[in-house]
Amino acid sequence: MKTIPTTALALALAAAFPAAAQGTADLQKELEALKARIGELESKIKAQDAQSPQWGMTPDQARELNRVTVKTEAMEDARDAAGLKQLKISGYADPTFIRNSGLKNAGFNFINNRSDTGYSYDNSYFGSVVLDLSKETDSGTRWRLTLSPNRGTDTVIGNGGVVQEASVSVPLGDLQTRLIAGHLPDWSGYEYQQATLNKLITHNLLFDFTLPTSYTGAGMEITRGKWIAKGVLANVNGTRNPDGRHGSAFAYRVDYSRGESQGFGFAGLVGKAPNFRIYDADGVAQNNPVTSLPYTDTYENQSKVNLFEIDAYFIRGDWTVQGQFSLGRQKFAAIAEDAVTGELRDSSWTGLSGLVAYKFSPRLEGSVRADYIRNAKNGGGLFTYTADDSRNGIGRGNGGDPEVGTNRYAVSLGLGYLWDLNTTFKVEYRQDLASLPIFQTYEGLYRKRNTLFGASVVVSF
Repeated sequence: MKTIPTTALALALAAAFPAAAQGTADLQKELEALKARIGELESKIKAQDAQSPQWGMTPDQARELNRVTVKTEAMEDARDAAGLKQLKISGYADPTFIRNSGLKNAGFNFINNRSDTGYSYDNSYFGSVVLDLSKETDSGTRWRLTLSPNRGTDTVIGNGGVVQEASVSVPLGDLQTRLIAGHLPDWSGYEYQQATLNKLITHNLLFDFTLPTSYTGAGMEITRGKWIAKGVLANVNGTRNPDGRHGSAFAYRVDYSRGESQGFGFAGLVGKAPNFRIYDADGVAQNNPVTSLPYTDTYENQSKVNLFEIDAYFIRGDWTVQGQFSLGRQKFAAIAEDAVTGELRDSSWTGLSGLVAYKFSPRLEGSVRADYIRNAKNGGGLFTYTADDSRNGIGRGNGGDPEVGTNRYAVSLGLGYLWDLNTTFKVEYRQDLASLPIFQTYEGLYRKRNTLFGASVVVSF
């Protein structure tokens, strides 16, 4: 605060009022008294600032701030000591109603044990309850555990556990170069396992029948700009190789994202994978009738496989377009053996899947999906599906040529309604078709088509 120079003020007043020059002494006294008063006020202001330095806070406010600060620091220390820093807990549940017209089956699917039908297009990952825990340390290491009773990948591959994913990701030098290891769900295709990430209830034919379920192994993930590449050397659909089995495979995926609106990726698998065709009814590996030797060197129930798929997406305004092309081949996995020599033959297939979705409003979205798998050679046979399957429409048609497998089609129409940020209602009407009569009805008849209706509510947190 500035003070007024008393001498200058007195001279100015004397100049302005010469007739009152004789009163200068009295005026000087008044000015001195005013100067003293100003000095007193400045001292009080300085004293108040010294007592409350918190930008104008009162002493009570300053004490409250200090109390809150101490309490917050104590809570942070307790959180860190308990290992809860950067821990994220999320999950979802999707009770689902399914009606299969040919099998005269209608009712809710929800965490049911699939031992009655195994994995099928009408009894797959939907109907789940999932708990997901993820944590990132200060060094950038990521840890993830996803649990899903009767619906996780560990259940699908036959272990009977509740694990969907159990993985770690460790940065090597920088956060864009990482070691990845553990039990990982397959990453192929445009569809995801989680109901929260899919527009329809069921999955496409390529997802269900031409792709692996999981990998257990280790590898690398590298991010460079818009590109992400990852690969693992792993057991395919198995968390441990039993005695006598030493095979593994290399699985990979590469993605390119041009912003959030469009991108593409491709994935593949090269190596050994389970092959149930080379087992006989007693669980012993069959001998090749030509060589009289086992189909595998160590009686392991697996054979060489090559899988490749490419997928892409495009999102613009209310429109979403997704697509996928897949092809595969597996040694000694065809359903029909050679009619002359009795030797097992290779299975092979190609497939297409496409989905188009449109938002009629910010909450209501409609979707249509179409799938096709060509699988006629050597009686058919798809990845891990090495026998006639009248529920899923795989293999040779009833009464048909034993050398010819069934080509499969499927068309789905669906609606999704976003009730709130955590709740979505879905309905789906699906037609599954085949080139041969292979779908067995409840009465024991065989048809070329079957109808499915589904409804679900997906609630997440």
